[in-house]
Amino acid sequence: MRIKTLFAAAAAAATIATGQAAWAQSAYPDRPVRLLVGYSPGGPVDTTARVFAKYLGDKLGQPVVVENRAGASGMIASDATAKAAPDGYMLGFAASPTLTMSPLVQRSTLFDPRKDFTLIGLVVDYANVLLIGPQIPAKNVGELVSYARAHPDAVSFGSAGIGASNHLSAELLKSQAQAPMLHVPYRGNSPAMMDVVSGKVTFMFDITSTAIPFIKSGKARALAVTSRTRNPELPDVPTMMEAGMKDYEVVGWYALVGPRKLPEAVSGRLTRALAEVSADPAFRQAMTDGGYTINNGDSKALQARIDREYALWSDVIKTANIQAN
Repeated sequence: MRIKTLFAAAAAAATIATGQAAWAQSAYPDRPVRLLVGYSPGGPVDTTARVFAKYLGDKLGQPVVVENRAGASGMIASDATAKAAPDGYMLGFAASPTLTMSPLVQRSTLFDPRKDFTLIGLVVDYANVLLIGPQIPAKNVGELVSYARAHPDAVSFGSAGIGASNHLSAELLKSQAQAPMLHVPYRGNSPAMMDVVSGKVTFMFDITSTAIPFIKSGKARALAVTSRTRNPELPDVPTMMEAGMKDYEVVGWYALVGPRKLPEAVSGRLTRALAEVSADPAFRQAMTDGGYTINNGDSKALQARIDREYALWSDVIKTANIQAN
């Protein structure tokens, strides 16, 4: 009888403990959530993350606080996210280059973007825009490519640095066009854009949200967007495929991720909250105004995106022999 009593007590204690754990997870979140951003304040990733954090916090019922951990092309923040406690109180606002380009260029072993995260889902897509200064005579991508072939030392392109999204976008153009083009890396998009506007470099690819003001002011001209379809904010600008670059598509994205082994109750709560943010008309309008496209792809869609783009950029980086200094 005494043994039966002990077993019964143990079973009851286990039931209580399981119930308490389930209750704790279902109550998530009960305090503010930190959202890590791998870039400095004021840039496109940071500004978009702050808008997203406000709406995500509203849906979760707790503040979502953006924390900038800039460095190593966003990989410092992603590494911290991957190694965080799996409780849902430290998440990452991941930009696609950090998970599909930078680890390859940096030859990094900090984390494996294909395995070391709990993937919640996609937030938005963004395209790059091929921009040239107003003094450059090329009126379309074909003329730019023809000029580069005819003048092997005359065409250069700027980027935010070795391995940046706009660097690899240009390398893909260079590879597909089989045209000589000199890479000029800068410390960020802004100085590169200034040299495009002044004519010191021939062209660059820039994210739509920061390119649009230069286009609308006439300081730079858009030759093409890198998405499969035209951007609603730039309806007269063709896609790279329309401009003659067959199979050229480069679409970046931002996504919500967490450390591995997030409890299902936590990841499920975040998935529902992300869906609610994506459906919010005010959030959708804010993203559209910035040149973004809402993408409500789930964790499986995000995983497929990472796997496909990791393979694509691995080939581009190997072909161009790109490696960080």
